[in-house]
Amino acid sequence: MIALLDTIFESLTDISTSQWFYLIIFSVALLDSVVPIVPSESMVIVGGVAAGLGDLEIPLVIVVAAIGAFLGDNMSYIIGRKASGSIDRRYRRTEKGAKRLDWAHSQLVNRGGPLLITARFIPGGRTLLTLTCGVTHQNQRWFAKWVGIAAVIWASYASLLGFIGGKTFKDNHAMAFGVAFAMALAATGMIELVRHFRNRK
Repeated sequence: MIALLDTIFESLTDISTSQWFYLIIFSVALLDSVVPIVPSESMVIVGGVAAGLGDLEIPLVIVVAAIGAFLGDNMSYIIGRKASGSIDRRYRRTEKGAKRLDWAHSQLVNRGGPLLITARFIPGGRTLLTLTCGVTHQNQRWFAKWVGIAAVIWASYASLLGFIGGKTFKDNHAMAFGVAFAMALAATGMIELVRHFRNRK
């Protein structure tokens, strides 16, 4: 298992040293907002590690990741808005469906901004919430402001996790990637725990 991880992390080192990796980070961050199976956070962490090892520039990693995430969230919003008519008609066929739609709208009105920031750190959550914002016709300027803030926070967090790993273990690339991913998993676990206890409360 250790040998396999070493091989994987060494291959990540090879691909992340190219300047083309900035384009990969941007593209994956863009697509992840629309197709949540794309591993954008992993790619941003890899970019951060490469920056820590001296192969990429950390400010550029953060910028391309944030721009990709921002544009992807807006694409998801537009898709939701375009499909809002059919979705609205479908839900309002029943009283239960209408209540659910009205509840989603009220949640976005009351807690939408912080929810958009939190959802960016939840796999699949960002897509669901950005689509819902479009479906419920939230103000686009308001939406763009909050997803912009969320994208910068998310890109900085993921990039700097990788950067710390790369800087700390410059002579051991496999260890640098391993530590960065372990830190990301731990942070995600903490977020999920906090969310779980808040929901119970």
